[in-house]
Amino acid sequence: MRYPPYIENKFIFPHFYRVKINHPARGLEKPGMVLEERLNQILPQSGIRSGQRVAIGVGSRGIANVSVLMKILCRCLREMGARPFIIPAMGSHGNATADGQTRVLERLGITQSICGAPIVSSMAVDRVGAVMGEVPVYFSRDALAMDHTICINRIKPHTKFKGAVESGLYKMLCVGMGKHEGALVYHNMALKYGFSALLKAMGDEIIDKGNFCFGIALVEDFFDNTMAIETPMAAELFEKEEKLLAMARRHFPRLPFNELEVLVVQEIGKEISGSGMDPNVTGRTYDLMEDDFSKSLRAGRIAVLNLSRKTAGNAIGLGNADIITDKVFNGLDYEATLMNAMTSMSLRKAFIPIRLPNDEKAIQAAFSTLGPMDPSSVRAVIIRDTRHVQEFWASQALLPQLKAMDSAEVLEKALLGFDENGELVL
Repeated sequence: MRYPPYIENKFIFPHFYRVKINHPARGLEKPGMVLEERLNQILPQSGIRSGQRVAIGVGSRGIANVSVLMKILCRCLREMGARPFIIPAMGSHGNATADGQTRVLERLGITQSICGAPIVSSMAVDRVGAVMGEVPVYFSRDALAMDHTICINRIKPHTKFKGAVESGLYKMLCVGMGKHEGALVYHNMALKYGFSALLKAMGDEIIDKGNFCFGIALVEDFFDNTMAIETPMAAELFEKEEKLLAMARRHFPRLPFNELEVLVVQEIGKEISGSGMDPNVTGRTYDLMEDDFSKSLRAGRIAVLNLSRKTAGNAIGLGNADIITDKVFNGLDYEATLMNAMTSMSLRKAFIPIRLPNDEKAIQAAFSTLGPMDPSSVRAVIIRDTRHVQEFWASQALLPQLKAMDSAEVLEKALLGFDENGELVL
């Protein structure tokens, strides 16, 4: 394939600096012990009794310590005589198939042998009610057949909208436990009623008509460590989740810049963000009724170099980039990506950007298509992914800004290196 001369020619990149942002770590020393303490308080008043069956909804996100926490939850339920069952709560993820969703949980370390509870995976749902006069509300048939349902999820800013509650337990009730059908209804009807208002209405309906007992709400710090664990009962879920979201916003990982010419993301993936790469970090969203995230960051060009292993080919979010590599394109499972994009009504996230053969040419294209800018003046950042921004590489044009930051520590200086295949070596 032929490329324009400014891509074919050898390019001289500016110096880059490895930077560490020194935020205080707030992770719990023993999150498993904290969860066990919370469960010892909540289970006696939960209404769960010996012999009863309890569905545990858990999703596809890359939550810190999720396997350990699930193991403790299942053990505590068994010790009181209850029978726990694990229900995949992930809408259309895993190709919207029962086997696919079981495999997603396995990749997260959630299996019967590890957690001590069988996985019951089915896409079947039952209608539990309706809201807004016309919106049906669905919930997992397997979960409804049991005596109680518990959901465990991380509370964090959403990648599509802003509201009192965003990505967390309310969303898991509506979208995750609603399976593919519930996810379709929510995302479709949200284009009429609004994502935040519909989430609240559907979650309230599920709490009122279903068998949801309590949630396990997790908040992570800047370094993706579990920093808070709460177990809100159904009746107090919205109020508690709203407060936890405020905490999550304060400690959400972001880059310390408002504007860049180039942002290079080494990996995107579903376990990193529901949008592959989080717009709270990149500032990029394009779809219908998505809120504006550009106050987080405005980047002239975004290049994506690879897909994460755990995303299993789901490349949702690649359409929010300008440039991708052949690695991204060749690793793309288009069916999984299409299913995710169509279910969430986020068509742009599955668009295929400009594709270049390797990392070197992708980064070169990002620099070379900005207009008549000297490379030494280009403000560029290279991050591993949008969950890990405590360390990154910044171009020399950002050095004065970094030196003025109390929290920024410049660790080393280097020229960008590439191997014989043009792959980035840092």
